[in-house]
Amino acid sequence: MGKSSAIIEDRVSKLNKLKANGVIPYPAGYQVDITAGEILHRFGDMDEKDLEQETEIYAVAGRIVSRRDFGKASFIHIKDRTGRIQAYVRKNKVQPDQFDTFKLMDIGDFIGLKGTLFRTRTGELTLVAEDLKLLSKSMRPLPEKWHGLTDVETRYRQRYVDLIMNDPVREVFVARSRIIQAIREFFIERDFLEVETPMMQPIPGGATARPFKTYHNALGMDLYMRVAPELYLKRLVVGGLERVFEINRNFRNEGLSIKHNPEFTMMEFYMAYATYEDLMGLTEEVFGHILEQVAGAQVIEYQGKTIDFKPPWKRISLFDSLRETGEVEEKIFDDREAAAALARGLGISIQERDGHGQILTKLFDHLVEPHLLHPTFVTGYPTEVSPLSRRNDLDPELTDRFELFIGGREIANAFTELNDPVDQKQRFESQVALRDAGDKEALFMDEDYVTALEYGMPPTAGEGIGIDRVVMLLTDSPSIRDVILFPQMRPKE
Repeated sequence: MGKSSAIIEDRVSKLNKLKANGVIPYPAGYQVDITAGEILHRFGDMDEKDLEQETEIYAVAGRIVSRRDFGKASFIHIKDRTGRIQAYVRKNKVQPDQFDTFKLMDIGDFIGLKGTLFRTRTGELTLVAEDLKLLSKSMRPLPEKWHGLTDVETRYRQRYVDLIMNDPVREVFVARSRIIQAIREFFIERDFLEVETPMMQPIPGGATARPFKTYHNALGMDLYMRVAPELYLKRLVVGGLERVFEINRNFRNEGLSIKHNPEFTMMEFYMAYATYEDLMGLTEEVFGHILEQVAGAQVIEYQGKTIDFKPPWKRISLFDSLRETGEVEEKIFDDREAAAALARGLGISIQERDGHGQILTKLFDHLVEPHLLHPTFVTGYPTEVSPLSRRNDLDPELTDRFELFIGGREIANAFTELNDPVDQKQRFESQVALRDAGDKEALFMDEDYVTALEYGMPPTAGEGIGIDRVVMLLTDSPSIRDVILFPQMRPKE
C-alpha cells in the first residue's frame, strides 16, 4: 500500500470514529467574527502587557496547515482567505468531547475556534482555544513539499491544491481580480456602458480565428462559440450606445502554448467619434491607471527585464519596424515573391493563398515582435490582414490600425472602424474566398452586420486588450496557464 493510500485509509477510520462519537463531520456554517488577517492587523504590534488586558473572545475559522502535538496540548496554524494565525489547543481549556474530536483531526481539516489572544514565549500572536468545532474533514493529505514539485502540470490540473499550498499563486489571482476591477472602473468613469453580447453566435466574426462549433437541438441549427464580441458591440454603436465595453470570454480552436489558451479573456471597447490615434492616448491612460492600482509604479520587472510604461510610448509603422529591427531588404515591400522567399528561408510557413500583406505580417511576427520589450504601438497594417479596419486616406492599401506590443507579445489590437457598408461587404467576400480556398481562420459573410452598417454607424474606434497577457506582465508570470485558474489541459495518458 502506498503512503498516500495508507493516510487516506487512516482518515477514513478517523471519520468513522467521529461519526460513532456523534460528531457531524460536515456541519452547515460557522459564525466567524474575525479573520486571521484582522487579528494580525489589530493585535500584531500590541505588546504582551496590553494583550493581557484583552479579554474579548473571538471566533475564527480556517484550514489546519500545521500541527505540533505535546500530549495534552497542541499548537496549530490555521489559514483563511486573509492569512494564517497560530492557535493553542489544551485539554483542560476545552470540553472533553471537543478535545477527543480534535485528536481525530488532521492537517487539511477545517476547524472553528473561539478564544482569547496571548503571545507565546517566542512572541508569536496566538489564540487560546476555549471552544472548537470540526467544520470539514479532509480525506486526502496535502503535499508535504509542494514548492519542490517540478511537475507544473499537476499544479494546473489541481489548482485547488496549488492555491492551498502556494500563497504566491493565490496573490496572482487576487491581482488578476484587481486588474479587471481597475479596467472596469476606468471605463465606467469615462461614461462607457458595460454590456453583454452573445457567446453562442450563428456566424462567428470579429477576428480571423478558427471557431468551435456546436449544434442547438431546439433550433435545429449550428452555432459557434464566439471568437470575439466585435461585430455585436459595433451593432450597439449603430443603435446609439456610443461608448460600450465588454469584459468577455472568447474561444478559438487553436493550439496550446505559453501564450495561448483556447478559452481566454478579452476586454473590448468602442468609442464613437474617436480614431485609432485617440485610442493610443487612451490606452496609455488605462495602463497608467492599472499600474497605479496594482503595482504602484510605472516601471516593472518582467522575467528579469525592466519594462518602462511611462508615456509617451513609441509609435512606429509595421514597415519601418521591419526595416529598423528586422533589417530586411527594401525589395520585399514591393515584391511578394521576394518576401515569400525571405519568409521560407527563415522557416516561416507560407501558403500559395497568402497575399503580400499576410507574408509581411508573418515576417513581422518572426523578426520584430519578440524584440518589442517596452510598450510600442505598431501602425500601418495592410488592408489585406485587417478586414474590419478603415482604409487609410493617404494609402488605401493600409488601414488606420495599431497593435500594442509589450514584453515581446501582442497585448492589444485597435483600429478606426470600417463603417462603409459597401467596402465591408467586399472585404467579407474576399474573406469568404480565402475560406473557400482552405483558410479556416478567414471570416464568414455576415449579411446582418452589413445591414446594420447600412443604417449608419458614426465614425468609431475600437480596441481589444488581452486580459490574460496583461495579468502575465503585471504578475511576472511566464505562461498564460499561470494566470488562468483552470487552463485547458491535454488528457492524462
